[in-house]
Amino acid sequence: MSGAERPERLDPDHELTVDDLRGLVGAATPHFALQLRDRIRGLIAGLPPGDPLRVEGERGIARLEQLAREGQTSGHVQKYELPLPSLRLERTHGA
Repeated sequence: MSGAERPERLDPDHELTVDDLRGLVGAATPHFALQLRDRIRGLIAGLPPGDPLRVEGERGIARLEQLAREGQTSGHVQKYELPLPSLRLERTHGA
């Protein structure tokens, strides 16, 4: 995924919708959260404060920033699973 926006969203005749914003935020992963945040910032940049699309975009930005900081934990680790061992190599004495 790149930071590039879909061309139809950049078309001056395209009217940004809540579905456009939710489509970007909804399937986000921690790895791409900040790229998506930047895309949303660009899409809502010209909207006045209080505009419903700007408000929705700002909510999405907050969610993406949290996802980037904290990661995604729901649904990926089962309670009964043990943590994986570290991949860091242990130094041995005399080596």
